[in-house]
Amino acid sequence: MSDESYFVVRGPVEPGDQRGRELGFPTANIALRDQRGELGDGVWAGWAERPDGTRVAAAVSVGRRPTYYGADGYRLVEAFLLDFEGDLYGETLTVWLGSHLREQKAYGSAGELIEALAHDVQETRDWVSGHPAAALPALGTPPPDGEVRRVG
Repeated sequence: MSDESYFVVRGPVEPGDQRGRELGFPTANIALRDQRGELGDGVWAGWAERPDGTRVAAAVSVGRRPTYYGADGYRLVEAFLLDFEGDLYGETLTVWLGSHLREQKAYGSAGELIEALAHDVQETRDWVSGHPAAALPALGTPPPDGEVRRVG
């Protein structure tokens, strides 16, 4: 049993604007009910759990995508599943946010954003190596779709 706490968000994967795919970091997007930002925007290292129980390490962005939308974007959870290929549209994912890596920020170019994302992925790999999926705390009853819950 883990003595760490996580934020957990669950919901169906929705089509986005395909920008992550264009940048080389395709994401599974989950709409957040919390548009005010109680969780706080940022980039996290964590895990994504598929309906079959498979857990995949994930670098996760929470927020409004400021490089493209400024403060006006709809708040999303965007999970980039490491070493994963496949179609997740329509699946309900449970995303575990374990370590806050950095705040969100607007980048001046796609190249700068890609460099930051590559760094986030490496930090996520480092974090998950010491925080295996098997050590995630029990979820119990999952939160309603798009709602954030603290677990652990």
